[in-house]
Amino acid sequence: MSEIENNKINGEKMEDKKTDKIIVAPSILSADFANLERDIKTVAKAGAEWVHIDVMDGHFVPNITIGVPVVKSIRQITDLTLDVHLMIENPEKYVDAFADAGSDIITVHYEATKDKTEDVLRQIKKSGCLAGLSIKPKTGVDEIKQYIGLADLILVMTVEPGFGGQKFMQDCADKLPEIKALQKEGQYLEVDGGINAETSKYCTKRGANALVAGSYVFKSDNIEEAISSLR
Repeated sequence: MSEIENNKINGEKMEDKKTDKIIVAPSILSADFANLERDIKTVAKAGAEWVHIDVMDGHFVPNITIGVPVVKSIRQITDLTLDVHLMIENPEKYVDAFADAGSDIITVHYEATKDKTEDVLRQIKKSGCLAGLSIKPKTGVDEIKQYIGLADLILVMTVEPGFGGQKFMQDCADKLPEIKALQKEGQYLEVDGGINAETSKYCTKRGANALVAGSYVFKSDNIEEAISSLR
């Protein structure tokens, strides 16, 4: 059972939890899908707290990855927090299914929800999961200001979503301080895209407390050292 699942059962409120520690969430987009259980257990042993699961539909982003059955299978082989990132159109149609599959955090994109954002975030919370809201590089903080207090997690994309291994876009990380200033204590500020030992420092100095890293972790010769270096 993941820490977040345990907190749900014990009735611990999100705002009561401090997130001083930097959370590392390796993205399975860069894992070996033929040996997914092995790779997830490897990052767990190496010190990762979460595992980031990118769900892509080929419409919202130009790539297709995995769906509910894979999340359900992953839940059966790990106690890590399942950080599920829905890069899909009409995510409200699938929130309950991903929650039932064992997700701990479900993050949707503001660009996919727009005027439905508040309703979708509340739907995620009602499902028993933490609610995350993500923005693409071209989306400004002003567009999501009214939702920051409602979300348990804000995910700032520092690459254009769709494919792993892209170069870090520093100007996207410059949004972090403004978002952090609007968050309540205990909320997560996550970054995803081109994260490594150097770019992680840039992000954590600006308020990020959760880091998604794919290639940097899974392609490393020493996964434990790679995870440690991100902190």
